[in-house]
Amino acid sequence: MAEQLGGLADDRALLGRTSTAERVSDILRSRIAEGFFPPGTRLSEDSIGGALGVSRNTLREAFRLLTHERLLVHELNRGVFVRVLTVEDVEDIYRTRRLVECAVVRGLGEPPYPLEGPARAVAEGRRAVREGDWKGLGTANIHFHRELVSLAGSARTDELMRSVFAELRLAFHVVDDPHRLHEPYLARNREILGALEAGDKGEAEKLLAVYLDDSLERVVEVYRRRVSAP
Repeated sequence: MAEQLGGLADDRALLGRTSTAERVSDILRSRIAEGFFPPGTRLSEDSIGGALGVSRNTLREAFRLLTHERLLVHELNRGVFVRVLTVEDVEDIYRTRRLVECAVVRGLGEPPYPLEGPARAVAEGRRAVREGDWKGLGTANIHFHRELVSLAGSARTDELMRSVFAELRLAFHVVDDPHRLHEPYLARNREILGALEAGDKGEAEKLLAVYLDDSLERVVEVYRRRVSAP
């Protein structure tokens, strides 16, 4: 916990003079997604509030926001914990991803499409592979799908999927085998990007749907073993 709090103290400058619960929740959401606070971790109000230099009320409001996003859970007389997803949660996350991501691709207008964001994410994934940074590859994969969603040009959809992708990272942290989990999908990201670059959104949607179905099967298989282990 000391290491996590040390890193959290570095984020204190991000709060500026107009510290708000929303900014605190943004910082904690990022730290949870990055694995600084793994699933099941109890979050200490005193320690985190001291590291960020915020009041107890501000921190509690940030906890409330993240609980609403299903990233944290409050347990009576025990405190606030980073949520541990169930297998059913993981399945529902992928169900939501399939509904939203495929609909975004299907709803694209006439090509060419603004693909700078997805292309950057693919390049980020290639760089992570070259460096052997498998967690970084997982982050790049999520960035790719986040950029796909952003093609809809909808702030509401972006906000919805920001929470969905953050929940997904909770599952990835439990699986804890980022190399095997993420490496097969870099090539598939490139295939989806290539279809969109060619202006074939129908093919891109087919590739994406199969991608998500395969990823769900793979993640659930490993996740079920991990959460069932003593």
